[in-house]
Amino acid sequence: MRPGISASVTSVPPDKEGGLPKQVGNKTECGLLGLVLDLKRDYQPIRNQIPEDKLYKVYTFNSVRKSMSTVIKLSDGSFRMYSKGASEIVLKKCSHILNEVGESRVFRPRDKDEMVKKVIEPMACEGLRTICVAYRDFSGDPEPSWDDESNILNDLTAITVVGIEDPVRPEVPDAILKCQRAGITVRMVTGDNINTARAIAIKCGIIHPGEDFLCIDGKEFNRRIRNEKGEVEQERLDKVWPKLRVLARSSPTDKHTLVKGIIDSTATDQRQVVAVTGDGTNDGPALKKADVGFAMGIAGTDVAKEASDIILTDDNFSSIVKAVMWGRNVYDSISKFLQFQLTVNVVAVIVAFTGACITQDSPLKAVQMLWVNLIMDTFASLALATEPPTESLLMRKPYGRNKPLISSTMTKNILGHGVYQLILIFTLLFAGERIFDIDSGRNAPLHAPPSEHYTIIFNTFVMMQLFNEINARKIHGERNVFDGIFRNPIFCTIVFGTFAMQIVIVQFGGKPFSCQPLNLEKWMWCVFFGLGELVWGQVIASVPNSKLRFLRRAGQLTRKDELPEEDANDDNDEIDHAERELRRGQILWFRGLNRIQTQIDVVNTFKSGTSFQGAGALRRQSSTTSQTQDVTNVSSPSHVSLSNALSSPTSTTAATAPPTTGQFDSLWLCLGPCFTPTCATSVCPIQSLDIVLIRVVNAFRSSLYEGLEKPDSRSSIHNFMTHPEFRIEDSTPNIPLIDDTDDESARRRKFSSQPSSPNKNNNAIDSGINLTIDTSRSAASSGPASPLHSLETSL
Repeated sequence: MRPGISASVTSVPPDKEGGLPKQVGNKTECGLLGLVLDLKRDYQPIRNQIPEDKLYKVYTFNSVRKSMSTVIKLSDGSFRMYSKGASEIVLKKCSHILNEVGESRVFRPRDKDEMVKKVIEPMACEGLRTICVAYRDFSGDPEPSWDDESNILNDLTAITVVGIEDPVRPEVPDAILKCQRAGITVRMVTGDNINTARAIAIKCGIIHPGEDFLCIDGKEFNRRIRNEKGEVEQERLDKVWPKLRVLARSSPTDKHTLVKGIIDSTATDQRQVVAVTGDGTNDGPALKKADVGFAMGIAGTDVAKEASDIILTDDNFSSIVKAVMWGRNVYDSISKFLQFQLTVNVVAVIVAFTGACITQDSPLKAVQMLWVNLIMDTFASLALATEPPTESLLMRKPYGRNKPLISSTMTKNILGHGVYQLILIFTLLFAGERIFDIDSGRNAPLHAPPSEHYTIIFNTFVMMQLFNEINARKIHGERNVFDGIFRNPIFCTIVFGTFAMQIVIVQFGGKPFSCQPLNLEKWMWCVFFGLGELVWGQVIASVPNSKLRFLRRAGQLTRKDELPEEDANDDNDEIDHAERELRRGQILWFRGLNRIQTQIDVVNTFKSGTSFQGAGALRRQSSTTSQTQDVTNVSSPSHVSLSNALSSPTSTTAATAPPTTGQFDSLWLCLGPCFTPTCATSVCPIQSLDIVLIRVVNAFRSSLYEGLEKPDSRSSIHNFMTHPEFRIEDSTPNIPLIDDTDDESARRRKFSSQPSSPNKNNNAIDSGINLTIDTSRSAASSGPASPLHSLETSL
């Protein structure tokens, strides 16, 4: 066993004088060398006899073979190979085993099963990593083909099975507990035996007895997430990863698959943020794919460090907890500063603007505003951004990826403190002279000396900001705003320094700062108004956010399910910008046609039962015969079909008498039966409007697909054309709208000699009901000089 371990281990643990031996290199290999020393054997003579440069062949460790082998050449010309690796993997390749006296005997399958049950599993259940050491002799003549790995790494003779404990650091269980309290789920992905991984996970606190969790190996993991073709299905993976806590005997591909599956998962409302730790070269893809990659600074390879985002210099899991704590602290510091700054901005702007509009002079002068700006920006950012992280940051769930920076609680604080300050400032502005029995500063001359009135307003405003800065330390509705305030000396220094500077400015600023010195009583009143901010902050904290409905959606982003369907599909359909604009333009065309139909529906409502059904052709009639056009409702009230009917001379309408000309001017420009007595010419311009509309529809239909090359792109872009609301039915029989014998010149002559219609309202088409036009043949065009031709061009 001593030459097997010494020859197959590459770590060199140098001794340090006056202390314990310090092992350098792979911890597993150093543990094997420590076993040789514990057996009172020395490995150095073997190292001297077979130095590393005389090793004949080396099969390095990888995740596929899960073992490593070293070939040495003996003095008689033969070869011996020593192997070590995962116990269950190496034992499968063993055909012999050494007994108690060192003699080789046949290693039968039942002996292997007994070895697994009595040796390997008990060790693994205690958290030991089991490693098997074996060897094989080769003849030197002929020399084996070392590239034939499947035959070389086979028919081994087992020497021993050792158990190596990788002790859990004392601080790791507590760090994992903090992560779980902070809403972070810790999962173990390892190449160890599943029993070993489960035992270590229990020691660390990753899993607890009685919980609903999964602890599986790589084979079972791939069986659950892959289909018959061997492809990973996201739906299957979504059923596995929420309960997965331990993944044993995994490969680097399994680790990358798990990370990618969690990131791409839709099983939860919000996208998961994944952090991965790794130290080996094989961990590079997973570290790169994760949102945050942690590499080990001591044991990590250069590839892992390059692929990671953060390097842990002490290789300690508790450092990850510190990183989470500091990250949340930075986020909260920004939120604290925004809450304080927005409150000051809102109040200062309203006071300056309103005061200038009402009193013709701003209560806060330019130099005073500069001092307030210095408090608001520089000093406040230093004070609130230097808050040290506390354990309380790990007692809440993490923020969502789409969570607004200004939460509803912050909005409540900003509005609440803003209202308090505005009420107090305006009270002092318009009633301060009566409260303190002083001269009013309003409507003072341009070059008048500073007044006590406006000095009290300025001083009170600054005092409220100082005490509100203490309120801004807590942004989650906490009651104790003084908690840990003395742990931040920068904050205390800035608050007391600002207070001292305010005393100097008010008492000795004079005309440059537009301040009049105040006596002690007025100073106490200003401080009292500022202290009211602390009391008012407790009142605001007592109001639950659920009672303020307008704060529920404060700062929230639009969710995916709230987007319009056409906008949500834009992310899925691969349509270029030009096609998308074309589709939107055509939708607008149909909306315009819908608005035209609404006017038809309105006219039809006012006809009080004047509906005629039938079909026919528009023909020349005598001047005493009125021409009508029938508008009939189809099955759906939102769908209207147009057809032309020629009423008989004896047909009458339901109306007893037509209204006088101009009585309903807004209704006469229509497509319904023409009630106007004066409109009795052979070619009615009102009915010609029907021709125009149908021609517009036919022209639009003919150009709808013009320029589209592929039928599949046509369906993808204009699939809305198949919707029944926009379907133009061609199956309806032809109904000619005008006699085929009428030529163009005759129509122009009759239209030019026709008296103008009394209806002057051409803007009545303004609503939206869906249009279905039953026609398959467009009518002849109107004359270029006619008004209807211009109307057709406009439409």
